[in-house]
Amino acid sequence: MFRSKVRDCMKALERMLREDVFVDVHSSPEPHLGMEIEFNLVRDDMSPAMSNLEVLQAIDDHAVFQTELGQFNVEMNVEPRRLTGDEPFELEDSLRSSLRRADDRMHRHDAQLVMIGMLPTLELDDLELGRITANPRYEALNDQIFAARGEDIELDLDGVPLPGSDVVETLRADMNSVVPEAACTSLQLHLRVAPEDFATHWNAAQCLAGAQVALAANSPFLAGKALWHESRIPLFAQATDTRPLELRNQGVRPRVWFGERWIDSALDLFEENSRYFTALLPEISDVDPMAELDAGRVPELRELQMHNGTIYRWNRPVYDISDGHPHLRVENRVLPAGPTVLDTMANAAFYYGTLRALADADEPLWRDLSFDAAERNLVLGAKFGLDAKLYWPRTGWVGADELVLRCLLPLAHKGLDAYGLSAAVRDRYLGIVERRASSRQTGAAWQRRQVARREAAGEDRRVALLGMMQDYVQNMRTGTPVHEWE
Repeated sequence: MFRSKVRDCMKALERMLREDVFVDVHSSPEPHLGMEIEFNLVRDDMSPAMSNLEVLQAIDDHAVFQTELGQFNVEMNVEPRRLTGDEPFELEDSLRSSLRRADDRMHRHDAQLVMIGMLPTLELDDLELGRITANPRYEALNDQIFAARGEDIELDLDGVPLPGSDVVETLRADMNSVVPEAACTSLQLHLRVAPEDFATHWNAAQCLAGAQVALAANSPFLAGKALWHESRIPLFAQATDTRPLELRNQGVRPRVWFGERWIDSALDLFEENSRYFTALLPEISDVDPMAELDAGRVPELRELQMHNGTIYRWNRPVYDISDGHPHLRVENRVLPAGPTVLDTMANAAFYYGTLRALADADEPLWRDLSFDAAERNLVLGAKFGLDAKLYWPRTGWVGADELVLRCLLPLAHKGLDAYGLSAAVRDRYLGIVERRASSRQTGAAWQRRQVARREAAGEDRRVALLGMMQDYVQNMRTGTPVHEWE
């Protein structure tokens, strides 16, 4: 029944695109920046604070802060802002104000917000079934994934040696819940686009994914192990994998997915989602989407939205309704949270600017870049950060830092200028990107060097991680961008 309703939603969406129901997008030519930020909660001793419900009650701002899968997580939803003029400065000020207000209200719970891609002090015991946030949706998601697998989730990650070492550390564990997914805290960027422009923006975002992750990596440690610079990428894929070994061997597609081809329309992605993936949360409404269209109303396409929300593409298509009008968004999901508000704004500016320039180019970049090469870039950027070698058309294999400095930053300036952002905005945020790439100090690189230095001074791994996290939180609170951290 649910599958049938998804097909009905697909037919309605196809008709809406054919009949220009999305035409209202053109009446609002100024693009909007949308942002979701996931946070970890830590106690004063830097251990995870399993108190998100109490923290949210204390913050008392449910329009902005919401629950996440793990008891040690909360999510912040940022009201969309226009991508024009000096608007990003107002967004930065708003972010800081919201975080200060939240921190002031939650201290009595021995908890504070940390912007980091993966909390280094998390242990495997913190990722057990009992750590799921008390919410029927999260519990149903966990049950459905395990019912599909028929067995525990296997975590199997190999690391990258710390500076001064040649030891490759490994993490092997069988987990009885999807809570390891909650260890992956991200920055999600949204961009509303006209339907006819969706494919070029999605293809461009796929091209950028590897460089994005290399530049912003901030997730090098989990359960005491030094893993990839951006360990969220492999961990998230493994933690939500509904396939047992037999289905993986048969080539069944994973729910955390880069994709397998360039697209010509948003419909390509929604059709793949409905064709390749079983339902995890099969909730059915009584609404007939075609009847809604016939009556002149905008259909919610609830089943399609529900199904789409359980397929975790790194660049995900989103159908939604705002102020009574339907729209399509590209949701960029590859970035980690943090380390600071300023770094977050810089990462967003780099993405939006470069994306716009690639989408506006006369010759699409993806004509000269194979889809497999784009996916390989994502893996390399996640594993090695700015130490990665990435492939880029007409350039060949190039260091990620050099790619950012030589090729992508000029595009980012051009794209932000095309949006109408002020020179002050471009210089502030892209200047941070330039200095980060020049210094090669991402959040992950800083964490790895700090732990290596502490261990060289005689500290064991646990003490080194705790000390590093105390310094991380202190630096985060100053707001100084990570490339300036000592």
